[in-house]
Amino acid sequence: MSTQPDVKRLADRYVAMWNEPDPVARGALVRELWASDAVHVLVEPPEEIRDAATALAVPVPSLEVHGHDALEARVGRAYEMFVASGEHVFAAEEPTALLPGVIAIRWSMVTTGGREAVGGGLDVLSLDPAGRIRTDHQFVAP
Repeated sequence: MSTQPDVKRLADRYVAMWNEPDPVARGALVRELWASDAVHVLVEPPEEIRDAATALAVPVPSLEVHGHDALEARVGRAYEMFVASGEHVFAAEEPTALLPGVIAIRWSMVTTGGREAVGGGLDVLSLDPAGRIRTDHQFVAP
């Protein structure tokens, strides 16, 4: 995944996975894009989780899913929450190669009508030697 066209293709496929309405096709994208032992980390969990951790006097946890089945559930739930209504889709900017095998994808959740950004974030992907995602650290903008 060292050439720009490959990085761009990976970013396009990655965003397409989050927008895919068909669970079977979405699952196929998960298995195509991610290593079988991959980890997706939501680095900054939602405010209610941070508040609950603070109330218990424990460090704020990151939220992680491991492996294809958990990734399918995570991506499917995000689709249901943010895209299924037809009001929003995810869109990505040009990806950035940070290091060999490490890319950053800045993304937005945009309205389907006017393409107005209503949310967004940054994913930092670490790739295995085959170019599949090994780790994904997702930072959602507040």
